[in-house]
Amino acid sequence: MLAKQIRQKDAVFYFVSYPAQDILRKVKFISRFYDENKEKIESEEVTKHDEIGEFIRKIEKSDKSFQREISKRKVAAIKNFYETAATQPPIPATVLLFTPHTLTFNSLPNMPNVGNLDEPADKFLMIDGQHRLAALEFFYRSNPEEASTIYVPCIIFDGKSEDFATEMFVIINSTPTRINKSHLIDLYEKVSWTSPDKKLASQIAEMLYSEGDSPLQYRINRLGGRSNKDKWILQAELFNELHRWIVKDMQTNKDIEASKAWTNYYYQYLRDFLKAAKNIWGEAWDNDKYMVCNSITLKAMLRVAADLESDYGEQEERVKLLTEKLNNWQSLKPDFRKEGFYERFVAKGQVERVAVIARKLKEGVK
Repeated sequence: MLAKQIRQKDAVFYFVSYPAQDILRKVKFISRFYDENKEKIESEEVTKHDEIGEFIRKIEKSDKSFQREISKRKVAAIKNFYETAATQPPIPATVLLFTPHTLTFNSLPNMPNVGNLDEPADKFLMIDGQHRLAALEFFYRSNPEEASTIYVPCIIFDGKSEDFATEMFVIINSTPTRINKSHLIDLYEKVSWTSPDKKLASQIAEMLYSEGDSPLQYRINRLGGRSNKDKWILQAELFNELHRWIVKDMQTNKDIEASKAWTNYYYQYLRDFLKAAKNIWGEAWDNDKYMVCNSITLKAMLRVAADLESDYGEQEERVKLLTEKLNNWQSLKPDFRKEGFYERFVAKGQVERVAVIARKLKEGVK
């Protein structure tokens, strides 16, 4: 199939114009859809190895906006629009498709970004657009000749991981009537099918938000948070750092699990590390004139915490020992003044800047 290759930073994906009958043949519906005549599209079987499909199917069942009655109403409305649209295009927005397989792209002569893209052997999974394609399926059944003239704009992501598809699903569906990343992290803690690493990271994030002795209590920006305090870091950003840490630890210690004991272990260590950091930063902590209590520096400090992780004994002793280890950070306070901060920590983006700051902080550890 003819495709346009699109590059954005490190990402490469493809734009394809799919004939209606072809796209309906190549996609996997993982939700059951009905139309007003009680016709239905059966949800296709999701194998135990299809982690992405299983994730989306179960998330949809966990959120009220994906109940069948709402889906039926939405599909009927979209189908009606397909039937009545004349000058307006029926499907102007792209459908997002995903495959874990890496597809072969052969560019045309003198056109490096245009060429032939192979189709995957398996069906595409829809990250976004199930309702639109479900409506197209019903429209095709009742109006095959008219539907056969429709070409569907599609974006195809190939060769990516489960985490990539999950993140894309959350970003695209982050409207008030759908789930967002913070909701997803809350779900990690509550549902039985979540992997232990994600569940443990979400439990630690929850304690850092809610526990009275946490230096980050109510400072984490999360779904449904009621505190009027200024927020320092998004729940999603905190979770990502914790999850990176947990995955690394689990690779070397097979005993780590999503249990109350391990949650308390990580929480208590992080609580005391942050208390030690607060002692050292002094007046720069929670001060708008400094870039200490913001997501960039907090993420960098979490990376230092992960590198220093050790059993320092009881709380008071641990805070004291960690304060001594971080004592050289006092000399770094001028570097973290808000004025000129980005010039002192030059980077191409926030991801690189966190790494630069983390290296600077690690140099100051005794």
